[in-house]
Order: sequence, then C-alpha cells, then structure tokens
Amino acid sequence: MQTVYDVLEQLEKEGLPLAVATVVRVRGSVPREVGAKMVIHPYGRHWGTVGGGCGEADVIRAGMDVIHTGRPRLVEIDLTDDVTVENTGVCGGIMEVFVEPWPPQDQDEA
Repeated sequence: MQTVYDVLEQLEKEGLPLAVATVVRVRGSVPREVGAKMVIHPYGRHWGTVGGGCGEADVIRAGMDVIHTGRPRLVEIDLTDDVTVENTGVCGGIMEVFVEPWPPQDQDEA
C-alpha cells in the first residue's frame, strides 16, 4: 500500500505544483487525527484523506487555491452542525487543516 509520501515522491517527478493538507489541530469528535495528510494534484485528483465529505471538499478547494497562489492556508472544518437529512456528515468537533504548496517554497522566494 502506497503512503502519501510515496505518492509525493512519484508526483514530484511530473514537475507540477502540488498541495499537501495536514490535520494540525482537532477539538471534539472528528474523523481523523492530528497528522493525517492528503496530497492535492492541480488536475483535481487527491490521495490520502483528512476526513471525507464536505469538509474534505473544502480542503481540496483550498488546495487548488494554494497551488494557484503558492500561499499556504489554514482551513477550519466545523463538524458541529445539527444532524439533518441534508447534513449527515456531522461528528461534533472542529478540525484545523494546514494546506501548503509542494514542493515547499524557499522563505527567500516567498
């Protein structure tokens, strides 16, 4: 089974910019632990997971923005809404996900 790091190594050879999303803080009940990672490709593909559902879709959109701008972002995923027919992906907690460009940019270039 390939790890996120294996995928990063393979995709770097394509020479395209990528984004890496990492769960950096959790409060309450959430689907993934701190350290969970996902790689986002500029063509919309992704590997790994930071939790699935609408929250993960928000992280993928943020990843596409990070790829485009080259600027990292912190995304807060709030999973504390009431459970409804329209919104069944509620765990009861909040996750913060750091999305950064890959390969990492030199501080001097930023």
